[in-house]
Amino acid sequence: MKDREIREQICDICHKMWQQGWVAANDGNVTVKLDENTFLATPTGISKSFMTPDKIVKINAKGEMIEENEGYRPSSEIKMHLKCYEEREDVGAVVHAHPPTATGFAVAHKHLDVYSLIECVIAIGSVPIAPYGTPSTDEVPKSIEPYLQEHDVILLENHGALAVGADLVTAYYRMETLELWAKTSFVAQLIGGEKEISRENIDRLIGMRSSYKVTGRHPGYKRYNK
Repeated sequence: MKDREIREQICDICHKMWQQGWVAANDGNVTVKLDENTFLATPTGISKSFMTPDKIVKINAKGEMIEENEGYRPSSEIKMHLKCYEEREDVGAVVHAHPPTATGFAVAHKHLDVYSLIECVIAIGSVPIAPYGTPSTDEVPKSIEPYLQEHDVILLENHGALAVGADLVTAYYRMETLELWAKTSFVAQLIGGEKEISRENIDRLIGMRSSYKVTGRHPGYKRYNK
């Protein structure tokens, strides 16, 4: 895809995030990797509903502006995004948002780790909560680092969620899957509790990832809640 097409795709994803209620005010951010040292990023201080291609900034692997874009600069959360690219060569895009139900789990300090919904078992597996980190500091990238090798989706304690993908659409879909799972899990708990799929069938579902051409990483069967 050309630079302009990627910028337009970023805007489309931003608008979808806002329409779904995953971000409020200036929340959330999106980045896409163009090459090893070039990234497109949504700027700070702009609602995702107002995002347009000309507002998107181009940065290097240090988070520095490559091209002047008067009045716009990358989000202070860019360190978190760059950590994903640094740790995972297969990552081509990162989406950070605050989907309400999934973020509710992050606020309650409850990992999403019950293997109860078929599609989520295949697509993302369990979703851990990275320890609290103060926004804009190195605490956030350090908090997610231990989980990046096994997980494509991570909850951020008292903050929100992070999803990575080989491309932007894949990263967005993973965030969408996360929020659907959180909603389903919440309802199930209200009406009697989640019933996990048998371990044999969980392993079979995970084994189907290759036939479905699912990219990225998967933790296998991994539980975090004690």
